[in-house]
Parts: sequence; C-alpha cells; structure tokens
Amino acid sequence: MGNTPIMPAPEILPFFGQWETPDLIGAIITGACRAEDDPAWAQSGAESKADYARWADHLCGVACLRMALAARCITPPRARDLAQVLTGYGAYVEQPDGHIRGLIYAPAITWLAEAHGVRAEIILDRMAEDIPPLLADGGLFIASVHPAIRRPAEPAPGKGGHLVLVFGAEGGVLRLHNPSGHDAASQADARVPIADFTRFFAGRGIWLPGA
Repeated sequence: MGNTPIMPAPEILPFFGQWETPDLIGAIITGACRAEDDPAWAQSGAESKADYARWADHLCGVACLRMALAARCITPPRARDLAQVLTGYGAYVEQPDGHIRGLIYAPAITWLAEAHGVRAEIILDRMAEDIPPLLADGGLFIASVHPAIRRPAEPAPGKGGHLVLVFGAEGGVLRLHNPSGHDAASQADARVPIADFTRFFAGRGIWLPGA
C-alpha cells in the first residue's frame, strides 16, 4: 500500500513515513528490501527510483513537517517535492561528496512561516521532562533523537541524528509518530516513557505552539 495516513484512533494525527510504504520500512532499514523496490516510490514525487532511494533516508524531517502541517489541516506537499523546496531554502544541503545535510532547523522554520503562516521556534538545551508543557493546546514538538528510539527499551547508542513528531503526553509517557519505525507499533502513536525517551533525546528540536 502507499503512504496513506495511518489513524490508530480518531484523535491521532495522520502518519507519514520516510518511505512511502510503511509496511516495508522495517525491511528497508535492515536491508532485506531495497528502497528502490518500494512499489509506491513515485508517490513521493521523486524523479526516479534511484532519486527516491537516495533521499528517503534523509527525510525524517520532511515526514515530521508533513505530519505537522496535516495536524494544522494543511495538505502537505509530497515528500520529495517538499525536500526540493526546503533545499531551496537551505534546510537541506547537497554536499560535494554526495552527502545530504539536513534538516536544518532555521530555514525550515522560515519556510513554515512564509509558505503556510505557521509559527515555529527552535528549542535547545531541554530535558525530556520539559516536553509535555510544549504540547499544551495542540502544540507539537519535532524532537531530535537517536534513530534507535524505535526500540526504546533497549540501550541507546547515542543521542540525536533523527527526528520524530511528539504530539501528546500522559502518565509520564510521550506519544509520538516515528517516520522510521520498524513496525506499526513503533510508527504511529508510539508510546515511549519519558525515562526512556531521555536516553535518546538530544535536547533540541522544533516547537510548533498550539492555539
């Protein structure tokens, strides 16, 4: 299936993954499936399978921005289309060695404001315990975490390097959408205790205040 938003419950925000077919994300991460073999690759707006495979690994930030826009009732651009726009803003940088750098926060925030009138702020040097207040009145937080957060009960290899969208908190547990979750439970509305989240959290991200 394509990247149809997953809705575990009516109140949950739409989910978008870095790759167009959520059911294949786990296999792509482990190498059991090539990104080029994702049957829904063209839905991303990529020019080719190779272009899709090259960029998808870097689009956790794009996925989070698309989900944040959907939460504001704004139809988001396709993933690769948005990556191209953000590259024009400087939020992604294609380096001479072929490496793709991004998502860079400040240009992404500029795009949100100019393209959609959505206010956002860079958050630095925060603890995981500081996140719940950011979610008041529909606030959203795009958090920098280690990609291994898809298995939060396991040891954290580090902090940062990946982005997830945190949209809720209850009983000491954060509710989030992880664009590179390896299965349904770790993708849409993943529940991560704050005590576990803190081991992966780099203390920074993008805050979209609520109403």
